[in-house]
Amino acid sequence: MNATIVIYGSSTGTCEAIAEKIASQLGCEALNVQDLTADIVAANQNLILGTSTWGAGELQDDWYDGLKTLQSADLSGKTIALFGCGDCSTYSDTFVGGIGELYNGIKDSGAKFIGSVETDGYTFDDSEAVIDGKFIGLPLDDINEDDKTDTRIEAWIAAITPCL
Repeated sequence: MNATIVIYGSSTGTCEAIAEKIASQLGCEALNVQDLTADIVAANQNLILGTSTWGAGELQDDWYDGLKTLQSADLSGKTIALFGCGDCSTYSDTFVGGIGELYNGIKDSGAKFIGSVETDGYTFDDSEAVIDGKFIGLPLDDINEDDKTDTRIEAWIAAITPCL
C-alpha cells in the first residue's frame, strides 16, 4: 500500500473516533484537519478524508481551511476516499451532505475517487453526497444506526484496500 493518511474534521468526537478506527484498520495515521499542511498532502498518495455534517448539509468547520489546503495542493494522480458522519433521522434531507461538499470542492483536482457506496440499506430523504445513484463515500450515522457502523466500515475498507 502506498503512503496513506486519514484526515478528519470532528466537532463532537464522533468523526474523530471513526477516523481512528479506519486508520487503525488500514495501518496508518489519523490526522485532525486543523493540522493539515501542503507537505502532508504531498507526502501521501492516498488521502482518506472524513467530515461530520452540520447545519443544512455543511462541512465541519475546520474543513473550510482544510479544503483550501487541498485545493492549493497538487492532487493529480492521488487516490481519495471519503467518509462522513450524519444524522439520517433529524437531518434526513441533508444526510451526510458534508461528504458532498468535500467532493465538490476537489472533484476537478485530477485525483481518483474510490469508495462509493450503494444507497440500499440507508434511511434518508436526500443527500448532496449521492452522485449517480450512489454515495460518493462511506456514510455513517453513529447515533441512530450505531449497530451498523462497524460492519459498514469493514465492508468499505475491504472494498477500497485493493485500490490503495
